[in-house]
Amino acid sequence: MQQENFVCAIESNARRFRSKTALVSDDRKLTWSELDAFASGFARYLSTQGVSVGDRVAILMPNGAEFVVAFLAVLKLGATPAPLNPLVKEEELAAFKADLRPKLSVDRVVMSQGSWQTIDEVRAPSLILYTSGSTGRPKGAVFSHDALTFANHSWAEPVMGLSPDDTVLVAVPLAHSLGLNGGLLAPLLTGATIVILERFTPEAVFAAIKKHRVTVFPAVATIFRRLLNSPAFAQADFSGLRLAVSGAAPCPWELAVEWREKSATRIVRGYGMTELFRPLSFRSEDPTEVPDAVGQPVPGVEIRTVVEEKASRDGVGELWIKSPAMMDGYLDAPEETNEVISDGWFKTGDLTIISPEGYVQIVGRKRERILRGGYSVFPQEVEAVLLSHPDVAEAAVVAVPDADLGEEVAAYVSLKRTAQLSSGDLLSYCKTHLARYKYPRQVYIVPELPKGPTGKILKSALGKSEA
Repeated sequence: MQQENFVCAIESNARRFRSKTALVSDDRKLTWSELDAFASGFARYLSTQGVSVGDRVAILMPNGAEFVVAFLAVLKLGATPAPLNPLVKEEELAAFKADLRPKLSVDRVVMSQGSWQTIDEVRAPSLILYTSGSTGRPKGAVFSHDALTFANHSWAEPVMGLSPDDTVLVAVPLAHSLGLNGGLLAPLLTGATIVILERFTPEAVFAAIKKHRVTVFPAVATIFRRLLNSPAFAQADFSGLRLAVSGAAPCPWELAVEWREKSATRIVRGYGMTELFRPLSFRSEDPTEVPDAVGQPVPGVEIRTVVEEKASRDGVGELWIKSPAMMDGYLDAPEETNEVISDGWFKTGDLTIISPEGYVQIVGRKRERILRGGYSVFPQEVEAVLLSHPDVAEAAVVAVPDADLGEEVAAYVSLKRTAQLSSGDLLSYCKTHLARYKYPRQVYIVPELPKGPTGKILKSALGKSEA
Protein backbone atom coordinates (compact mmCIF):
# COMPACT_ATOMS: atom_id res chain seq x y z
CA MET A 1 0.00 0.00 0.00
CA GLN A 2 1.27 3.45 -0.92
CA GLN A 3 1.94 5.79 2.01
CA GLU A 4 3.02 9.39 2.24
CA ASN A 5 6.79 9.65 2.66
CA PHE A 6 7.60 10.67 6.24
CA VAL A 7 10.17 13.18 4.99
CA CYS A 8 7.45 15.23 3.25
CA ALA A 9 6.42 16.68 6.61
CA ILE A 10 10.04 17.73 7.22
CA GLU A 11 10.18 19.40 3.80
CA SER A 12 6.98 21.27 4.62
CA ASN A 13 8.62 22.66 7.75
CA ALA A 14 11.67 23.65 5.70
CA ARG A 15 9.41 25.82 3.55
CA ARG A 16 7.61 27.21 6.60
CA PHE A 17 10.64 27.99 8.79
CA ARG A 18 13.22 28.74 6.10
CA SER A 19 15.63 30.99 8.05
CA LYS A 20 14.93 29.57 11.52
CA THR A 21 17.68 27.41 13.07
CA ALA A 22 16.84 23.74 12.63
CA LEU A 23 20.02 22.14 13.87
CA VAL A 24 23.07 22.95 15.98
CA SER A 25 25.96 20.50 15.95
CA ASP A 26 29.47 21.20 17.19
CA ASP A 27 28.66 24.95 17.12
CA ARG A 28 27.63 24.66 13.46
CA LYS A 29 24.13 26.00 12.82
CA LEU A 30 21.92 24.97 9.92
CA THR A 31 18.71 26.76 9.05
CA TRP A 32 15.72 24.76 7.89
CA SER A 33 16.32 25.67 4.25
CA GLU A 34 20.03 24.74 4.54
CA LEU A 35 19.25 21.39 6.16
CA ASP A 36 16.78 20.53 3.40
CA ALA A 37 19.21 21.63 0.67
CA PHE A 38 22.06 19.54 2.13
CA ALA A 39 19.76 16.51 2.37
CA SER A 40 18.68 17.01 -1.25
CA GLY A 41 22.28 17.38 -2.35
CA PHE A 42 23.25 14.12 -0.67
CA ALA A 43 20.18 12.38 -2.08
CA ARG A 44 21.40 13.33 -5.54
CA TYR A 45 24.84 11.89 -4.73
CA LEU A 46 23.33 8.63 -3.41
CA SER A 47 21.33 8.28 -6.61
CA THR A 48 24.58 8.39 -8.59
CA GLN A 49 25.79 5.48 -6.44
CA GLY A 50 22.84 3.38 -7.52
CA VAL A 51 20.52 3.89 -4.54
CA SER A 52 16.87 3.98 -5.57
CA VAL A 53 13.34 3.34 -4.29
CA GLY A 54 13.13 0.41 -1.87
CA ASP A 55 16.87 -0.03 -1.34
CA ARG A 56 18.27 -0.41 2.17
CA VAL A 57 21.03 1.97 3.24
CA ALA A 58 23.08 1.41 6.39
CA ILE A 59 24.05 4.61 8.23
CA LEU A 60 27.17 4.18 10.36
CA MET A 61 27.85 7.64 11.68
CA PRO A 62 28.26 9.33 15.05
CA ASN A 63 25.90 12.01 16.26
CA GLY A 64 26.11 15.15 14.17
CA ALA A 65 24.58 17.14 11.33
CA GLU A 66 25.96 14.64 8.81
CA PHE A 67 23.90 11.83 10.33
CA VAL A 68 20.73 13.91 9.97
CA VAL A 69 21.54 14.84 6.37
CA ALA A 70 22.20 11.20 5.44
CA PHE A 71 19.01 9.95 7.12
CA LEU A 72 16.78 12.51 5.40
CA ALA A 73 18.52 11.99 2.06
CA VAL A 74 17.78 8.27 2.08
CA LEU A 75 14.11 8.98 2.77
CA LYS A 76 13.96 11.52 -0.07
CA LEU A 77 14.96 8.71 -2.45
CA GLY A 78 12.14 6.47 -1.24
CA ALA A 79 14.80 4.14 0.16
CA THR A 80 14.99 2.74 3.70
CA PRO A 81 17.57 4.00 6.23
CA ALA A 82 18.97 1.56 8.78
CA PRO A 83 21.01 3.37 11.45
CA LEU A 84 23.74 1.25 13.04
CA ASN A 85 25.95 2.06 15.99
CA PRO A 86 29.28 3.25 14.52
CA LEU A 87 31.11 1.87 17.55
CA VAL A 88 30.30 -1.78 16.83
CA LYS A 89 33.26 -4.08 16.28
CA GLU A 90 34.12 -5.47 12.85
CA GLU A 91 32.64 -8.89 13.61
CA GLU A 92 29.40 -7.33 14.87
CA LEU A 93 29.18 -5.06 11.84
CA ALA A 94 29.62 -8.03 9.52
CA ALA A 95 26.69 -9.76 11.23
CA PHE A 96 24.49 -6.66 10.88
CA LYS A 97 25.32 -6.31 7.19
CA ALA A 98 24.71 -10.00 6.54
CA ASP A 99 21.24 -9.58 8.03
CA LEU A 100 20.49 -6.20 6.42
CA ARG A 101 22.07 -6.69 2.98
CA PRO A 102 22.28 -2.94 2.32
CA LYS A 103 22.67 -1.45 -1.13
CA LEU A 104 25.17 0.99 0.37
CA SER A 105 26.75 1.81 3.72
CA VAL A 106 27.27 5.48 4.58
CA ASP A 107 29.98 6.42 7.06
CA ARG A 108 30.60 10.01 5.98
CA VAL A 109 28.80 12.81 4.17
CA VAL A 110 30.21 15.48 1.89
CA MET A 111 28.02 18.48 2.71
CA SER A 112 26.88 19.96 -0.59
CA GLN A 113 23.61 21.77 -1.18
CA GLY A 114 21.42 20.76 -4.08
CA SER A 115 17.88 20.04 -5.19
CA TRP A 116 15.98 16.78 -5.43
CA GLN A 117 12.44 15.74 -6.29
CA THR A 118 11.35 13.64 -3.32
CA ILE A 119 9.43 10.42 -3.87
CA ASP A 120 6.17 11.47 -2.19
CA GLU A 121 4.31 8.15 -2.15
CA VAL A 122 6.19 4.98 -1.24
CA ARG A 123 5.62 1.31 -0.53
CA ALA A 124 9.06 0.68 0.95
CA PRO A 125 9.57 0.76 4.73
CA SER A 126 10.50 4.07 6.34
CA LEU A 127 13.03 2.62 8.75
CA ILE A 128 14.82 -0.50 9.91
CA LEU A 129 15.86 -0.12 13.53
CA TYR A 130 17.80 -2.84 15.30
CA THR A 131 16.81 -3.95 18.78
CA SER A 132 19.33 -3.52 21.57
CA GLY A 133 20.04 -7.22 21.88
CA SER A 134 19.79 -7.00 25.68
CA THR A 135 17.89 -10.31 25.72
CA GLY A 136 19.39 -11.99 22.66
CA ARG A 137 20.50 -11.42 19.07
CA PRO A 138 19.67 -7.93 17.74
CA LYS A 139 16.82 -8.04 15.24
CA GLY A 140 15.86 -5.51 12.58
CA ALA A 141 12.42 -4.01 13.31
CA VAL A 142 10.80 -2.84 10.05
CA PHE A 143 8.46 0.20 10.13
CA SER A 144 6.08 1.75 7.63
CA HIS A 145 5.95 5.49 6.96
CA ASP A 146 2.56 5.71 8.68
CA ALA A 147 4.01 4.04 11.80
CA LEU A 148 6.94 6.45 11.92
CA THR A 149 4.62 9.44 11.52
CA PHE A 150 2.26 8.27 14.28
CA ALA A 151 5.14 7.46 16.62
CA ASN A 152 6.72 10.87 16.33
CA HIS A 153 3.48 12.80 16.60
CA SER A 154 2.97 10.82 19.82
CA TRP A 155 6.45 11.80 21.00
CA ALA A 156 5.91 15.44 20.10
CA GLU A 157 2.48 15.60 21.72
CA PRO A 158 1.48 14.61 24.37
CA VAL A 159 4.80 13.26 25.70
CA MET A 160 6.92 16.38 25.19
CA GLY A 161 4.38 19.04 24.27
CA LEU A 162 6.71 20.38 21.58
CA SER A 163 6.28 23.59 19.60
CA PRO A 164 8.49 25.58 17.20
CA ASP A 165 9.62 27.63 20.20
CA ASP A 166 11.35 24.65 21.82
CA THR A 167 15.02 23.72 21.73
CA VAL A 168 15.72 20.02 22.24
CA LEU A 169 19.10 18.67 23.36
CA VAL A 170 20.02 15.15 22.23
CA ALA A 171 22.97 13.53 23.99
CA VAL A 172 22.08 9.89 23.29
CA PRO A 173 22.92 7.97 20.09
CA LEU A 174 20.85 8.95 17.06
CA ALA A 175 21.21 5.37 15.85
CA HIS A 176 18.79 4.18 18.53
CA SER A 177 15.11 4.75 19.14
CA LEU A 178 15.24 7.35 21.91
CA GLY A 179 17.74 9.59 20.13
CA LEU A 180 16.28 9.08 16.67
CA ASN A 181 12.65 9.68 17.59
CA GLY A 182 12.54 11.67 20.82
CA GLY A 183 15.71 13.62 20.04
CA LEU A 184 15.51 14.12 16.27
CA LEU A 185 12.39 13.21 14.31
CA ALA A 186 9.72 14.43 16.74
CA PRO A 187 11.38 17.86 17.04
CA LEU A 188 11.75 18.02 13.25
CA LEU A 189 8.03 17.30 12.84
CA THR A 190 7.12 20.24 15.08
CA GLY A 191 9.65 22.79 13.84
CA ALA A 192 11.67 22.82 17.05
CA THR A 193 15.42 23.49 17.11
CA ILE A 194 17.71 20.52 17.82
CA VAL A 195 21.08 20.70 19.56
CA ILE A 196 23.17 17.55 19.00
CA LEU A 197 26.05 16.44 21.20
CA GLU A 198 28.45 14.07 19.47
CA ARG A 199 29.51 12.58 22.79
CA PHE A 200 28.01 12.74 26.26
CA THR A 201 29.84 14.29 29.17
CA PRO A 202 28.13 16.03 32.10
CA GLU A 203 30.09 19.20 31.38
CA ALA A 204 29.01 19.23 27.72
CA VAL A 205 25.35 18.80 28.69
CA PHE A 206 25.46 21.59 31.28
CA ALA A 207 27.19 23.93 28.83
CA ALA A 208 24.74 23.19 26.00
CA ILE A 209 21.67 23.64 28.20
CA LYS A 210 22.91 27.04 29.31
CA LYS A 211 24.31 28.28 25.98
CA HIS A 212 21.37 27.26 23.79
CA ARG A 213 18.60 27.81 26.35
CA VAL A 214 17.49 24.20 25.98
CA THR A 215 13.85 23.64 26.93
CA VAL A 216 13.46 19.85 26.51
CA PHE A 217 16.02 17.16 27.30
CA PRO A 218 15.33 13.48 26.44
CA ALA A 219 17.84 11.07 27.96
CA VAL A 220 18.26 7.70 29.66
CA ALA A 221 18.20 7.20 33.41
CA THR A 222 21.95 6.57 33.42
CA ILE A 223 22.60 10.06 32.05
CA PHE A 224 20.36 11.71 34.64
CA ARG A 225 22.19 9.83 37.39
CA ARG A 226 25.62 10.85 36.05
CA LEU A 227 24.52 14.47 35.83
CA LEU A 228 23.30 14.40 39.44
CA ASN A 229 26.58 12.82 40.57
CA SER A 230 28.72 15.36 38.71
CA PRO A 231 30.53 17.96 40.85
CA ALA A 232 29.49 20.53 38.21
CA PHE A 233 25.77 19.95 38.83
CA ALA A 234 25.59 22.56 41.59
CA GLN A 235 26.62 25.31 39.14
CA ALA A 236 24.38 24.15 36.26
CA ASP A 237 21.81 26.61 34.90
CA PHE A 238 18.44 24.92 34.32
CA SER A 239 16.42 28.13 34.22
CA GLY A 240 15.37 27.59 30.58
CA LEU A 241 14.65 23.87 30.89
CA ARG A 242 10.96 23.06 31.20
CA LEU A 243 10.99 19.29 30.78
CA ALA A 244 13.23 16.23 30.89
CA VAL A 245 12.07 12.98 29.31
CA SER A 246 13.31 9.53 30.26
CA GLY A 247 13.38 6.65 27.80
CA ALA A 248 15.16 3.51 26.53
CA ALA A 249 15.38 1.98 30.03
CA PRO A 250 13.33 2.22 33.23
CA CYS A 251 13.72 5.41 35.25
CA PRO A 252 13.41 4.70 38.99
CA TRP A 253 10.91 6.88 40.81
CA GLU A 254 13.58 7.83 43.35
CA LEU A 255 15.77 9.18 40.56
CA ALA A 256 12.90 11.22 39.11
CA VAL A 257 12.18 12.71 42.53
CA GLU A 258 15.83 13.58 43.17
CA TRP A 259 16.15 15.20 39.73
CA ARG A 260 13.06 17.32 40.30
CA GLU A 261 14.19 18.43 43.75
CA LYS A 262 17.65 19.45 42.56
CA SER A 263 16.92 20.84 39.07
CA ALA A 264 13.36 22.15 39.57
CA THR A 265 12.51 20.28 36.35
CA ARG A 266 10.27 17.27 35.98
CA ILE A 267 11.27 14.00 34.31
CA VAL A 268 8.44 12.57 32.22
CA ARG A 269 8.70 8.80 32.55
CA GLY A 270 7.24 6.27 30.17
CA TYR A 271 7.55 2.87 28.60
CA GLY A 272 8.82 1.89 25.21
CA MET A 273 10.65 -0.67 23.16
CA THR A 274 12.22 -0.65 19.72
CA GLU A 275 9.32 -2.54 18.14
CA LEU A 276 6.67 -0.10 19.46
CA PHE A 277 8.50 3.19 20.09
CA ARG A 278 6.75 4.77 23.15
CA PRO A 279 3.15 3.51 23.51
CA LEU A 280 2.82 4.30 27.23
CA SER A 281 3.79 7.52 28.94
CA PHE A 282 2.89 10.15 31.42
CA ARG A 283 2.01 13.44 29.74
CA SER A 284 4.01 16.64 29.62
CA GLU A 285 1.13 18.49 31.28
CA ASP A 286 0.48 15.91 34.03
CA PRO A 287 0.93 17.70 37.37
CA THR A 288 1.86 14.51 39.21
CA GLU A 289 2.86 10.96 38.44
CA VAL A 290 2.07 7.59 39.98
CA PRO A 291 5.33 6.40 41.57
CA ASP A 292 5.17 2.72 40.59
CA ALA A 293 3.68 3.20 37.12
CA VAL A 294 5.04 4.01 33.65
CA GLY A 295 2.01 5.96 32.50
CA GLN A 296 -1.07 5.35 30.38
CA PRO A 297 -1.49 4.55 26.68
CA VAL A 298 -0.93 7.52 24.40
CA PRO A 299 -3.96 8.37 22.22
CA GLY A 300 -4.57 5.71 19.57
CA VAL A 301 -2.91 2.89 21.52
CA GLU A 302 -4.79 -0.06 23.05
CA ILE A 303 -3.51 -2.29 25.86
CA ARG A 304 -4.59 -5.45 27.63
CA THR A 305 -3.10 -8.03 29.95
CA VAL A 306 -3.16 -11.69 29.09
CA VAL A 307 -3.27 -13.58 32.37
CA GLU A 308 -2.04 -17.13 32.51
CA GLU A 309 -3.98 -19.48 34.75
CA LYS A 310 -1.12 -19.77 37.22
CA ALA A 311 -0.73 -16.01 37.46
CA SER A 312 -4.40 -15.16 37.88
CA ARG A 313 -4.21 -15.21 41.67
CA ASP A 314 -1.92 -12.21 41.89
CA GLY A 315 -3.43 -10.28 38.97
CA VAL A 316 -0.17 -10.21 37.03
CA GLY A 317 -0.40 -10.71 33.28
CA GLU A 318 1.65 -10.18 30.14
CA LEU A 319 1.18 -6.76 28.56
CA TRP A 320 -0.11 -6.86 24.98
CA ILE A 321 -0.21 -3.64 22.95
CA LYS A 322 -1.92 -2.63 19.71
CA SER A 323 -0.50 0.55 18.20
CA PRO A 324 -0.38 2.29 14.81
CA ALA A 325 3.34 2.74 15.52
CA MET A 326 4.01 -0.99 15.82
CA MET A 327 6.59 -2.52 13.52
CA ASP A 328 5.44 -4.56 10.54
CA GLY A 329 7.75 -7.33 11.69
CA TYR A 330 11.36 -8.39 12.06
CA LEU A 331 13.46 -8.24 8.92
CA ASP A 332 13.27 -11.55 7.01
CA ALA A 333 12.25 -13.37 10.20
CA PRO A 334 8.61 -14.48 9.90
CA GLU A 335 8.82 -17.09 12.66
CA GLU A 336 10.23 -14.63 15.18
CA THR A 337 7.63 -12.07 14.08
CA ASN A 338 4.79 -14.53 14.62
CA GLU A 339 6.08 -15.27 18.11
CA VAL A 340 5.49 -11.66 19.20
CA ILE A 341 2.58 -10.47 17.02
CA SER A 342 -0.86 -12.09 17.20
CA ASP A 343 -3.93 -10.61 15.45
CA GLY A 344 -2.40 -7.14 15.50
CA TRP A 345 -1.35 -7.34 19.16
CA PHE A 346 2.31 -7.17 20.19
CA LYS A 347 3.30 -9.46 23.07
CA THR A 348 5.76 -7.37 25.04
CA GLY A 349 7.00 -10.10 27.35
CA ASP A 350 6.58 -7.67 30.25
CA LEU A 351 4.51 -8.67 33.25
CA THR A 352 2.18 -5.91 34.37
CA ILE A 353 -0.65 -4.80 36.58
CA ILE A 354 -3.12 -2.23 35.23
CA SER A 355 -4.82 -0.03 37.80
CA PRO A 356 -8.54 0.86 37.58
CA GLU A 357 -7.41 4.33 36.39
CA GLY A 358 -5.51 2.76 33.49
CA TYR A 359 -1.98 3.26 34.83
CA VAL A 360 0.42 0.47 33.94
CA GLN A 361 2.89 -0.94 36.45
CA ILE A 362 5.67 -3.15 35.11
CA VAL A 363 6.53 -5.85 37.64
CA GLY A 364 9.06 -7.82 35.60
CA ARG A 365 9.93 -9.60 32.38
CA LYS A 366 8.16 -12.84 31.57
CA ARG A 367 11.48 -14.43 30.68
CA GLU A 368 13.23 -12.91 33.68
CA ARG A 369 10.80 -14.21 36.30
CA ILE A 370 12.89 -16.11 38.84
CA LEU A 371 11.44 -19.42 40.04
CA ARG A 372 13.00 -19.93 43.45
CA GLY A 373 11.88 -23.18 45.02
CA GLY A 374 8.44 -22.87 43.43
CA TYR A 375 8.02 -19.19 44.34
CA SER A 376 7.92 -16.48 41.67
CA VAL A 377 10.28 -13.55 42.21
CA PHE A 378 10.04 -10.54 39.91
CA PRO A 379 13.45 -8.84 39.53
CA GLN A 380 11.95 -5.36 39.20
CA GLU A 381 10.39 -5.58 42.66
CA VAL A 382 13.74 -6.44 44.24
CA GLU A 383 15.49 -3.76 42.17
CA ALA A 384 12.97 -1.17 43.38
CA VAL A 385 13.85 -1.97 46.99
CA LEU A 386 17.59 -1.71 46.31
CA LEU A 387 17.12 1.58 44.45
CA SER A 388 15.16 2.99 47.37
CA HIS A 389 18.37 2.91 49.44
CA PRO A 390 19.79 6.45 49.41
CA ASP A 391 23.32 5.27 48.56
CA VAL A 392 22.44 3.02 45.60
CA ALA A 393 22.81 4.43 42.08
CA GLU A 394 21.88 1.41 39.95
CA ALA A 395 20.70 -2.14 40.55
CA ALA A 396 20.03 -5.24 38.49
CA VAL A 397 18.63 -8.55 39.74
CA VAL A 398 19.09 -11.82 37.87
CA ALA A 399 18.60 -15.54 38.37
CA VAL A 400 21.57 -17.81 38.95
CA PRO A 401 21.37 -21.62 38.93
CA ASP A 402 20.96 -23.36 42.28
CA ALA A 403 21.21 -27.12 42.79
CA ASP A 404 18.61 -27.15 45.55
CA LEU A 405 16.07 -24.46 44.60
CA GLY A 406 16.49 -24.46 40.82
CA GLU A 407 17.17 -20.72 40.70
CA GLU A 408 18.51 -18.26 43.23
CA VAL A 409 18.26 -14.47 43.38
CA ALA A 410 21.44 -12.44 42.81
CA ALA A 411 21.78 -8.65 42.78
CA TYR A 412 24.37 -6.38 41.20
CA VAL A 413 24.64 -2.85 42.53
CA SER A 414 26.64 0.29 41.82
CA LEU A 415 26.84 2.97 44.48
CA LYS A 416 26.58 6.72 44.39
CA ARG A 417 29.84 8.62 44.19
CA THR A 418 30.51 9.16 47.91
CA ALA A 419 28.73 6.09 49.29
CA GLN A 420 30.39 3.60 51.62
CA LEU A 421 28.33 0.40 51.77
CA SER A 422 29.05 -3.31 52.02
CA SER A 423 27.16 -6.22 50.53
CA GLY A 424 26.10 -7.16 54.04
CA ASP A 425 24.55 -3.73 54.57
CA LEU A 426 22.44 -4.14 51.45
CA LEU A 427 21.42 -7.70 52.33
CA SER A 428 20.20 -6.47 55.71
CA TYR A 429 18.30 -3.67 54.00
CA CYS A 430 16.58 -6.13 51.65
CA LYS A 431 15.63 -8.43 54.53
CA THR A 432 13.72 -5.61 56.20
CA HIS A 433 11.75 -4.79 53.03
CA LEU A 434 11.19 -8.11 51.25
CA ALA A 435 9.68 -11.49 52.00
CA ARG A 436 12.22 -14.18 52.82
CA TYR A 437 11.92 -15.91 49.44
CA LYS A 438 12.42 -12.64 47.53
CA TYR A 439 15.56 -11.09 48.96
CA PRO A 440 18.85 -11.83 47.16
CA ARG A 441 21.25 -14.30 48.72
CA GLN A 442 24.19 -12.54 47.08
CA VAL A 443 24.73 -8.83 46.46
CA TYR A 444 27.68 -7.89 44.28
CA ILE A 445 28.88 -4.28 44.45
CA VAL A 446 30.47 -3.27 41.15
CA PRO A 447 31.87 0.05 39.85
CA GLU A 448 29.34 0.14 37.00
CA LEU A 449 26.76 -2.18 35.49
CA PRO A 450 27.30 -3.30 31.87
CA LYS A 451 25.17 -1.35 29.40
CA GLY A 452 24.34 -1.24 25.73
CA PRO A 453 24.66 1.87 23.55
CA THR A 454 21.32 3.28 24.75
CA GLY A 455 22.18 2.93 28.42
CA LYS A 456 20.04 -0.17 28.96
CA ILE A 457 21.55 -2.58 31.49
CA LEU A 458 22.70 -5.80 29.80
CA LYS A 459 21.48 -8.44 32.22
CA SER A 460 22.73 -11.16 29.88
CA ALA A 461 26.26 -10.17 30.93
CA LEU A 462 25.49 -10.60 34.64
CA GLY A 463 25.50 -13.75 36.70
CA LYS A 464 27.72 -15.79 34.42
CA SER A 465 30.87 -15.74 36.49
CA GLU A 466 28.97 -16.44 39.71
CA ALA A 467 26.92 -19.25 38.19
